[in-house]
Amino acid sequence: MQTASTNICERMGRSQELSDSKRGPVIGCHLCSKSIHDISFLLNIPQSTVSGIITKWKQLETTATQPRSGRPRKMTERGQSAC
Repeated sequence: MQTASTNICERMGRSQELSDSKRGPVIGCHLCSKSIHDISFLLNIPQSTVSGIITKWKQLETTATQPRSGRPRKMTERGQSAC
């Protein structure tokens, strides 16, 4: 039998970003006056994600992934030659 904490930990893992092809239908539904709850239910995406996509679309008028701040990762591992 699994405990409640095990189930929560399994559900709260990080996931990958939504692709542009999945963000488009969110904006399309929004333009058709669907609620965030309805969009979330129809596309099986969390309400917080739907809300974030709509907010960023209103601010930036694009659904493309924006560059992140911070130092970029190294291209090669330490100890390996670049050649």
